[in-house]
Amino acid sequence: MFRKITNYLLEWKESPYRKPLILQGARQVGKTYALLEFGKAQYENVAYFNFETNPSLIKTFDESIEPSYLVPLLSRIAGQTIVTEKTLVIFDEVQLCERALTSLKYFREMAPGYHVIACGSLLGVAVNRQQFSFPVGKVDMKTLYPMDMEEFLLACGEDELVAKIKDCFANNTPMPSALHETALNYYRQYLVVGGMPDCVSKFVETHDYILVRHIQETILAAYLNDMSKYNKENEIKKTRLVYDNITVQLSRKNTRFQYKLVKKGGRASEFENAIEWLVLSGIVTRVYRVEQIKKPLENYRDIDAFKTYVSDIGLLCAKKEIVPEDILYPTHDLDDFKGGMTENYVCTQLVACGYSNYYWISEKGFEVDFIIQREGQIIPIEVKAANHTKARSLDVYIKNQRTKYAIKISTKNFGLEGNIKSVPLYAVWCF
Repeated sequence: MFRKITNYLLEWKESPYRKPLILQGARQVGKTYALLEFGKAQYENVAYFNFETNPSLIKTFDESIEPSYLVPLLSRIAGQTIVTEKTLVIFDEVQLCERALTSLKYFREMAPGYHVIACGSLLGVAVNRQQFSFPVGKVDMKTLYPMDMEEFLLACGEDELVAKIKDCFANNTPMPSALHETALNYYRQYLVVGGMPDCVSKFVETHDYILVRHIQETILAAYLNDMSKYNKENEIKKTRLVYDNITVQLSRKNTRFQYKLVKKGGRASEFENAIEWLVLSGIVTRVYRVEQIKKPLENYRDIDAFKTYVSDIGLLCAKKEIVPEDILYPTHDLDDFKGGMTENYVCTQLVACGYSNYYWISEKGFEVDFIIQREGQIIPIEVKAANHTKARSLDVYIKNQRTKYAIKISTKNFGLEGNIKSVPLYAVWCF
């Protein structure tokens, strides 16, 4: 299956300013697969080292982490010669070996001709940097997210539909009604399947939602295990409580994170470390409220007001134990959850596009779901789960901020009404 990360890896390979690369991302998003496929296609050979399946590798880095010492030893272990420019070296699950992570600094300084990529699922939380320094400034860093809606459509063989969606997005012209409905059906399938590559692969192969749900439950179980394995003992229970409560938060009309919903009398001081763990692990995305609409938005965020979204929409539905038919054939059974679920979906697509997301609330309580910066502009985005024509909060924002451009995302077809661009839910990846 095509992954957009391949384009980035190609640029990295050819860049004269290339540094060793650290590829981050939550567990099961496809990091290892993407790197191995890239290595097979673009290099003469691949030297792959996994510190989880082969823990004895860790001892290799105990005596020295200089490339002149490591390369001959790693070549022997891999059973093939590691050659500059022609071999891709992959350190997988590198969070288990800090000295391997630190060695990237010396590959950059002493042997820049070697192409080295390190990846790991919990680099943000599992690496204790007290003894060995993180190679700040000596590495390139990239995060891989679950497959977005475009990658899902391409995996389903819908190349022509993808091209048509891009064209309609660029020109604000409506999709032919038949194609619009087809794309909406794929959107609903994506809500159930999500973007985890294993889930997408099995769905394309079998169209068996029961099999997909089983894979999702396995991934969720792995996440829970990680919360125990890579966490402080006194934080494990709190982290699980917060993670389990996210679906409750999204079912509320006000989806702002509330500590009291996690535990009666709950406070930030009790749960802030748990939230930080989930964010650093890539399992959860946090979206802050902005107090003022000014650039840079980061300077005006309210650190005490935020929303939390699950990193994959399919895992969210699995965690909520939603029956696929309730999404594929919309009923009123999910009315309380549809708004939060749709917001979560849009958040995952915007994050995959590389945006830092925020939200805004007026003095009278009118809320705009997402605020992003794009090409120097601050753009408000209103999200609707269905074909709603009214967007009162967006109108209030436009009036207060005197903005010249806004976006409304819903099941409505493409179009431009005044200064509001209408984008169907299946096309958020076009941003």
